[in-house]
Amino acid sequence: MLYVSRTMPLAFSSLSHGELAFGFFNIETDMLLLDRLFFFAQPFCHTVVEAQTSAHQARMNAWHIHDRNDIGDLHGAIAGVRLVGFIGETYQKWPFPENHYDFKQNPNGYQNRSLIENMIIRWGRPTTISLCRNPADETVAIGGYVFSNLVFQQLIDYVYLGGYPRWKDGVRPFYVDDMIKTLQNQTKRAP
Repeated sequence: MLYVSRTMPLAFSSLSHGELAFGFFNIETDMLLLDRLFFFAQPFCHTVVEAQTSAHQARMNAWHIHDRNDIGDLHGAIAGVRLVGFIGETYQKWPFPENHYDFKQNPNGYQNRSLIENMIIRWGRPTTISLCRNPADETVAIGGYVFSNLVFQQLIDYVYLGGYPRWKDGVRPFYVDDMIKTLQNQTKRAP
């Protein structure tokens, strides 16, 4: 399968844990993974804005999967040959498209949230994580994973673009557009 490398969450460089995977892992959900943390894109976008516009800190619900085997095997799930763990369960429900042209992030993936929540609760532990901006040292921490401002902006760009399959038909979910508009307005107001 030639296009498998385009399906992966991407590796981003953290200051605290080295290279980490971040991104969408199934086109039919708006859930993101960050190493062993899983959270939905809509609350992530809201939390990014809140941390930008308030006291530099905001909280969101997430799930932590401790055991890598419980996370699953993304390559095996995409190929349909190793449907194990949480990621495997999502690919049982929504297999990788047969036609690679159909591999686009669904902007309505947030509508599958209750289905995904019912899946992840079997694999992960619910938790609340903080997104903390530290203007003094120009870093952002997400649930204990620390990124430079530059890399954090790359995470935001990734969500804005719809990962690297991109958003289907170039249509972003409303909450992504809202995040970007608010961040742009904040930048314009900054001295």
